[in-house]
Amino acid sequence: MDKFVSMEIFVAVVDEGSLTAAAERFHISSAMVGKHIRALETRLATRLLTRTTRRQSLTEIGRQYYEQCRRILADVKDAESLAEAMAAAPRGVLKVTAPLTYGVEVFAPAVTDYLNAWPDITLELDLSNRVVDLVEEGFDAAVRIGHLADSGFVARPLKPYRMRACASPAYLAKHGTPRTPADLVQHECLGFLHWGREGLWRLDGDTVDENPLRAGRFRANNGQALKVAALRGFGLVLQPEALLAREIASGELVPVLDDFLPDGAPVHLIYPRDRRATPKLTSFIDFVIDRFGV
Repeated sequence: MDKFVSMEIFVAVVDEGSLTAAAERFHISSAMVGKHIRALETRLATRLLTRTTRRQSLTEIGRQYYEQCRRILADVKDAESLAEAMAAAPRGVLKVTAPLTYGVEVFAPAVTDYLNAWPDITLELDLSNRVVDLVEEGFDAAVRIGHLADSGFVARPLKPYRMRACASPAYLAKHGTPRTPADLVQHECLGFLHWGREGLWRLDGDTVDENPLRAGRFRANNGQALKVAALRGFGLVLQPEALLAREIASGELVPVLDDFLPDGAPVHLIYPRDRRATPKLTSFIDFVIDRFGV
Protein backbone atom coordinates (compact mmCIF):
# COMPACT_ATOMS: atom_id res chain seq x y z
CA MET A 1 0.00 0.00 0.00
CA ASP A 2 1.06 3.57 -0.65
CA LYS A 3 2.69 4.85 2.53
CA PHE A 4 1.53 8.47 2.11
CA VAL A 5 -2.06 7.37 1.44
CA SER A 6 -1.94 5.22 4.58
CA MET A 7 -0.61 8.19 6.56
CA GLU A 8 -3.42 10.39 5.23
CA ILE A 9 -6.02 7.80 6.21
CA PHE A 10 -4.48 7.36 9.66
CA VAL A 11 -4.64 11.13 10.27
CA ALA A 12 -8.25 11.16 9.04
CA VAL A 13 -9.16 8.34 11.44
CA VAL A 14 -7.77 10.35 14.36
CA ASP A 15 -9.36 13.62 13.20
CA GLU A 16 -12.75 12.09 12.45
CA GLY A 17 -12.79 9.84 15.49
CA SER A 18 -13.63 6.60 13.73
CA LEU A 19 -12.76 4.30 10.86
CA THR A 20 -16.24 4.71 9.43
CA ALA A 21 -16.00 8.52 9.22
CA ALA A 22 -12.54 8.29 7.63
CA ALA A 23 -13.90 5.77 5.12
CA GLU A 24 -16.64 8.20 4.12
CA ARG A 25 -14.10 10.98 3.59
CA PHE A 26 -12.00 8.82 1.24
CA HIS A 27 -14.99 7.00 -0.33
CA ILE A 28 -13.65 3.57 0.62
CA SER A 29 -14.89 0.83 2.90
CA SER A 30 -14.20 0.70 6.63
CA ALA A 31 -12.42 -2.60 6.02
CA MET A 32 -10.02 -0.88 3.62
CA VAL A 33 -9.33 1.83 6.21
CA GLY A 34 -8.48 -0.90 8.68
CA LYS A 35 -6.05 -2.46 6.18
CA HIS A 36 -4.20 0.85 5.81
CA ILE A 37 -3.88 1.23 9.59
CA ARG A 38 -2.62 -2.34 9.96
CA ALA A 39 -0.12 -1.78 7.12
CA LEU A 40 1.34 1.17 9.01
CA GLU A 41 1.47 -0.77 12.27
CA THR A 42 3.19 -3.67 10.54
CA ARG A 43 5.75 -1.34 8.92
CA LEU A 44 6.42 0.36 12.26
CA ALA A 45 6.21 -2.85 14.30
CA THR A 46 4.04 -1.15 16.92
CA ARG A 47 0.43 -0.39 17.71
CA LEU A 48 -0.85 3.07 16.79
CA LEU A 49 -4.46 2.71 17.88
CA THR A 50 -6.12 0.84 20.69
CA ARG A 51 -9.53 -0.29 19.47
CA THR A 52 -12.52 -1.67 21.36
CA THR A 53 -16.07 -2.33 20.23
CA ARG A 54 -17.14 1.15 21.40
CA ARG A 55 -14.13 3.45 21.00
CA GLN A 56 -10.58 3.86 19.81
CA SER A 57 -7.68 5.81 21.25
CA LEU A 58 -4.10 6.59 20.32
CA THR A 59 -1.21 4.83 21.94
CA GLU A 60 1.67 6.98 23.16
CA ILE A 61 3.67 6.15 20.03
CA GLY A 62 0.54 6.66 17.94
CA ARG A 63 0.10 10.19 19.32
CA GLN A 64 3.66 11.17 18.42
CA TYR A 65 3.37 9.49 15.01
CA TYR A 66 0.12 11.35 14.36
CA GLU A 67 1.79 14.74 15.00
CA GLN A 68 4.70 13.87 12.72
CA CYS A 69 2.31 12.66 9.99
CA ARG A 70 0.38 15.94 10.11
CA ARG A 71 3.59 17.96 9.68
CA ILE A 72 4.84 15.76 6.84
CA LEU A 73 1.53 15.87 4.99
CA ALA A 74 1.36 19.66 5.43
CA ASP A 75 4.87 19.98 3.94
CA VAL A 76 3.86 17.79 1.00
CA LYS A 77 0.79 19.95 0.43
CA ASP A 78 2.90 23.12 0.55
CA ALA A 79 5.35 21.64 -1.96
CA GLU A 80 2.52 20.75 -4.31
CA SER A 81 0.97 24.21 -3.95
CA LEU A 82 4.33 25.83 -4.67
CA ALA A 83 4.82 23.69 -7.78
CA GLU A 84 1.35 24.62 -9.00
CA ALA A 85 2.01 28.30 -8.34
CA MET A 86 5.36 28.19 -10.12
CA ALA A 87 3.66 26.71 -13.18
CA ALA A 88 1.28 29.68 -13.32
CA ALA A 89 2.30 32.83 -15.19
CA PRO A 90 3.40 35.70 -12.90
CA ARG A 91 0.82 38.47 -12.77
CA GLY A 92 -0.35 41.30 -10.52
CA VAL A 93 1.17 44.33 -8.78
CA LEU A 94 4.64 44.03 -7.28
CA LYS A 95 5.74 46.66 -4.72
CA VAL A 96 9.50 47.10 -4.26
CA THR A 97 11.55 49.69 -2.38
CA ALA A 98 15.22 50.64 -2.87
CA PRO A 99 17.63 53.42 -1.76
CA LEU A 100 17.42 56.54 -3.91
CA THR A 101 20.74 56.58 -5.78
CA TYR A 102 20.94 52.81 -6.14
CA GLY A 103 17.37 52.72 -7.36
CA VAL A 104 17.82 55.45 -9.97
CA GLU A 105 21.23 54.43 -11.29
CA VAL A 106 21.20 50.63 -10.95
CA PHE A 107 17.76 49.24 -10.28
CA ALA A 108 15.38 51.31 -12.38
CA PRO A 109 17.22 50.69 -15.69
CA ALA A 110 16.98 46.93 -15.12
CA VAL A 111 13.32 46.98 -14.11
CA THR A 112 12.18 47.56 -17.69
CA ASP A 113 13.91 44.33 -18.76
CA TYR A 114 11.97 42.45 -16.09
CA LEU A 115 8.67 44.03 -17.14
CA ASN A 116 9.33 43.22 -20.79
CA ALA A 117 9.82 39.57 -19.81
CA TRP A 118 6.60 39.46 -17.76
CA PRO A 119 3.90 41.57 -19.46
CA ASP A 120 1.23 40.76 -16.83
CA ILE A 121 3.27 42.34 -14.00
CA THR A 122 2.89 45.95 -12.83
CA LEU A 123 5.83 47.12 -10.70
CA GLU A 124 5.67 50.00 -8.22
CA LEU A 125 9.19 51.13 -7.29
CA ASP A 126 9.50 53.30 -4.18
CA LEU A 127 12.86 55.10 -4.02
CA SER A 128 13.67 56.30 -0.54
CA ASN A 129 16.63 56.27 1.86
CA ARG A 130 14.38 55.52 4.82
CA VAL A 131 14.04 51.94 6.04
CA VAL A 132 10.47 50.96 5.23
CA ASP A 133 8.50 48.32 7.10
CA LEU A 134 7.81 45.70 4.43
CA VAL A 135 4.95 44.04 6.28
CA GLU A 136 3.21 47.15 7.62
CA GLU A 137 3.53 49.08 4.34
CA GLY A 138 2.68 46.19 2.05
CA PHE A 139 5.96 45.81 0.13
CA ASP A 140 6.91 42.54 -1.53
CA ALA A 141 10.68 43.10 -1.46
CA ALA A 142 13.37 45.68 -0.67
CA VAL A 143 16.98 46.41 -1.55
CA ARG A 144 19.04 47.26 1.53
CA ILE A 145 22.57 48.68 1.57
CA GLY A 146 24.76 48.13 4.62
CA HIS A 147 24.85 45.49 7.33
CA LEU A 148 21.44 44.04 8.11
CA ALA A 149 19.86 43.83 11.51
CA ASP A 150 18.78 40.33 12.43
CA SER A 151 15.24 39.77 11.22
CA GLY A 152 12.87 37.11 10.02
CA PHE A 153 13.29 38.13 6.37
CA VAL A 154 15.12 36.20 3.70
CA ALA A 155 18.26 38.13 2.64
CA ARG A 156 19.92 37.37 -0.72
CA PRO A 157 23.36 38.98 -1.26
CA LEU A 158 23.89 41.24 -4.28
CA LYS A 159 27.05 42.84 -5.66
CA PRO A 160 28.65 45.25 -3.13
CA TYR A 161 28.00 48.98 -3.34
CA ARG A 162 31.44 50.38 -4.18
CA MET A 163 32.63 53.98 -3.81
CA ARG A 164 34.84 55.84 -6.31
CA ALA A 165 36.79 59.09 -6.05
CA CYS A 166 36.94 61.07 -9.30
CA ALA A 167 37.73 64.42 -10.86
CA SER A 168 37.49 65.90 -14.33
CA PRO A 169 40.56 65.82 -16.59
CA ALA A 170 40.59 69.63 -16.52
CA TYR A 171 40.70 69.73 -12.72
CA LEU A 172 43.55 67.18 -12.56
CA ALA A 173 45.50 69.03 -15.25
CA LYS A 174 45.26 72.23 -13.20
CA HIS A 175 45.70 70.89 -9.65
CA GLY A 176 47.53 67.59 -10.11
CA THR A 177 46.49 64.03 -9.28
CA PRO A 178 46.42 63.04 -5.59
CA ARG A 179 48.42 59.89 -4.92
CA THR A 180 47.67 59.37 -1.22
CA PRO A 181 44.98 60.63 1.19
CA ALA A 182 47.48 63.12 2.61
CA ASP A 183 47.60 64.85 -0.79
CA LEU A 184 43.95 65.83 -0.43
CA VAL A 185 44.78 68.78 1.84
CA GLN A 186 45.76 70.56 -1.39
CA HIS A 187 42.47 69.78 -3.15
CA GLU A 188 38.80 70.70 -3.17
CA CYS A 189 37.03 67.65 -1.71
CA LEU A 190 33.34 68.02 -2.46
CA GLY A 191 31.57 67.31 0.83
CA PHE A 192 28.59 64.98 1.19
CA LEU A 193 26.46 66.21 4.09
CA HIS A 194 25.05 62.78 4.87
CA TRP A 195 28.52 62.00 6.27
CA GLY A 196 28.20 64.76 8.85
CA ARG A 197 27.94 68.54 9.17
CA GLU A 198 31.19 69.19 7.27
CA GLY A 199 30.97 66.26 4.86
CA LEU A 200 34.51 65.09 5.65
CA TRP A 201 35.99 62.34 3.52
CA ARG A 202 37.13 59.05 5.11
CA LEU A 203 39.68 56.93 3.25
CA ASP A 204 41.79 53.92 4.18
CA GLY A 205 45.22 54.96 5.44
CA ASP A 206 43.86 58.41 6.26
CA THR A 207 46.01 60.51 8.61
CA VAL A 208 44.60 64.01 8.14
CA ASP A 209 40.89 63.67 8.94
CA GLU A 210 41.02 66.64 11.28
CA ASN A 211 42.10 69.11 8.56
CA PRO A 212 39.10 71.30 7.59
CA LEU A 213 40.40 71.59 4.03
CA ARG A 214 39.23 68.00 3.56
CA ALA A 215 35.63 69.21 3.51
CA GLY A 216 36.02 71.57 0.57
CA ARG A 217 34.03 74.76 -0.07
CA PHE A 218 31.04 73.06 -1.69
CA ARG A 219 28.90 70.63 0.29
CA ALA A 220 25.54 69.07 -0.58
CA ASN A 221 23.19 66.37 0.61
CA ASN A 222 22.79 65.08 -2.94
CA GLY A 223 25.40 63.08 -4.83
CA GLN A 224 24.11 64.18 -8.23
CA ALA A 225 24.79 67.81 -7.34
CA LEU A 226 28.35 66.94 -6.32
CA LYS A 227 28.89 65.04 -9.55
CA VAL A 228 27.82 68.08 -11.56
CA ALA A 229 30.33 70.21 -9.67
CA ALA A 230 33.07 67.68 -10.39
CA LEU A 231 32.17 67.58 -14.09
CA ARG A 232 32.52 71.38 -14.17
CA GLY A 233 36.05 71.02 -12.83
CA PHE A 234 35.45 72.42 -9.35
CA GLY A 235 36.80 69.53 -7.25
CA LEU A 236 37.06 65.86 -6.41
CA VAL A 237 33.89 63.85 -5.83
CA LEU A 238 33.56 60.72 -3.67
CA GLN A 239 30.31 58.91 -4.45
CA PRO A 240 28.97 55.43 -5.27
CA GLU A 241 30.35 53.92 -8.46
CA ALA A 242 26.78 53.47 -9.67
CA LEU A 243 26.37 57.25 -9.80
CA LEU A 244 29.69 57.86 -11.58
CA ALA A 245 29.95 54.84 -13.88
CA ARG A 246 28.76 56.48 -17.11
CA GLU A 247 31.05 59.50 -16.71
CA ILE A 248 34.01 57.25 -15.86
CA ALA A 249 33.33 55.13 -18.93
CA SER A 250 33.12 58.23 -21.15
CA GLY A 251 36.29 59.77 -19.70
CA GLU A 252 34.45 62.82 -18.34
CA LEU A 253 35.61 61.80 -14.87
CA VAL A 254 38.91 60.13 -13.99
CA PRO A 255 39.18 57.79 -10.95
CA VAL A 256 41.80 58.53 -8.31
CA LEU A 257 42.96 56.92 -5.05
CA ASP A 258 41.38 53.54 -5.83
CA ASP A 259 43.85 51.78 -3.50
CA PHE A 260 42.62 53.84 -0.53
CA LEU A 261 38.87 53.48 -0.96
CA PRO A 262 36.89 51.43 1.57
CA ASP A 263 35.47 48.05 0.67
CA GLY A 264 32.07 48.13 -0.95
CA ALA A 265 29.06 48.14 1.36
CA PRO A 266 27.04 44.90 1.39
CA VAL A 267 23.79 44.92 -0.59
CA HIS A 268 20.89 42.50 -0.08
CA LEU A 269 17.51 41.80 -1.59
CA ILE A 270 15.19 41.03 1.30
CA TYR A 271 11.66 39.65 1.29
CA PRO A 272 9.32 37.94 3.76
CA ARG A 273 9.91 34.31 4.57
CA ASP A 274 6.96 32.53 2.96
CA ARG A 275 6.94 28.94 1.80
CA ARG A 276 4.16 29.79 -0.68
CA ALA A 277 5.80 32.66 -2.54
CA THR A 278 3.68 34.00 -5.38
CA PRO A 279 4.83 33.58 -8.98
CA LYS A 280 5.27 37.36 -9.34
CA LEU A 281 7.67 37.52 -6.37
CA THR A 282 9.52 34.36 -7.35
CA SER A 283 10.07 35.63 -10.89
CA PHE A 284 11.32 38.97 -9.57
CA ILE A 285 13.74 37.35 -7.11
CA ASP A 286 15.14 35.13 -9.87
CA PHE A 287 15.60 38.15 -12.14
CA VAL A 288 17.39 40.25 -9.51
CA ILE A 289 19.70 37.44 -8.43
CA ASP A 290 20.56 36.64 -12.04
CA ARG A 291 21.28 40.32 -12.83
CA PHE A 292 22.90 41.55 -9.59
CA GLY A 293 23.71 38.50 -7.48
CA VAL A 294 27.22 37.62 -6.36
